[in-house]
Amino acid sequence: MSNFWNEIEGPILALAPMEDVTDTSFRELVAQLSEPGCLHLLFTEFTAVDGMNHPVGKKRVSERLIVSDSERAILKEKGIRLIAQIWGNKPEVFHKVTREITEEYQFDGIDINMGCPAKNVVKQGSCSALIGTPELAQEIIYATKEATHLPVSVKTRTGLKAHETERWITQLLETKPAAITLHGRVQKQQSDGEANWNEIAKAVAIRNQQGLTIPILGNGDVLSYAQSMDYSQQYGVDGIMIGRGIFHNPWFFNSLQLERTKDEKMEQLVRHTQLFEKNWGGVKNFNILKRFYKIYANGFEGASQLRAKLMGANSFDDVYQLVNAQNMVLS
Repeated sequence: MSNFWNEIEGPILALAPMEDVTDTSFRELVAQLSEPGCLHLLFTEFTAVDGMNHPVGKKRVSERLIVSDSERAILKEKGIRLIAQIWGNKPEVFHKVTREITEEYQFDGIDINMGCPAKNVVKQGSCSALIGTPELAQEIIYATKEATHLPVSVKTRTGLKAHETERWITQLLETKPAAITLHGRVQKQQSDGEANWNEIAKAVAIRNQQGLTIPILGNGDVLSYAQSMDYSQQYGVDGIMIGRGIFHNPWFFNSLQLERTKDEKMEQLVRHTQLFEKNWGGVKNFNILKRFYKIYANGFEGASQLRAKLMGANSFDDVYQLVNAQNMVLS
């Protein structure tokens, strides 16, 4: 199978994997709103290989890998690739689970999470903790690559307590991953402070010095499509991964940015709720949806009152009634 990472005419634009955010419902909505050619890659939520390897835990953890038929149709129509992101700290479990995901699902690639800074995950020696155990990190990448024909990429950070970009990126490049996404913060920063794009540029320079063509994507504090174009040029990266920027604008992946009307925002709020209800009604907690409502209920008169009411909603029907009560357009 060819490595799609090297076939995308850059800059590559990706939506970051985010916990309780990038499920099939939200991915479908973002893909639907994107301009063809402006969004190339989507990722699943973080999927624990230990959970996938557990006879009881697998059912719940594998929900993160669900792709609805309607999402799949839109991805195909727009040529967007979907990548499963996995995490853990045991090479043999990575190998087993990667093989299963490759055989049982229809993903375009596998991405290894070596960037999440959550304390409970780091304590286990997983995700960004692997920056401090490079030999284990390399072993995990090799084990994952051995188990699949799909391209295996890595998402990571520039260091633990301080930037260690040179040492760490050199060690990652030795394993020849399909691509590296580099968040310009160290683990200790979590999501605080500014992302250091000079460190990301340093990673690109190291890659270039070695004469490699492995794509490097930058991640951190990019809040508009125009900024993603500027940064890819300014820092020499092959692409940009967008995280929290999507919360400012679900229409992020469009080259022409328009002021969206209240009706348009309400239509997407209802659509997102309907997708979530279709995919997860009776399975996932309804309250997960509430983190999204501020994306749509903002920038118009009465938005803050509507947001307050939505926070008090207890069901999908409550949401539909609130939107109806505002005489807003339903999809």
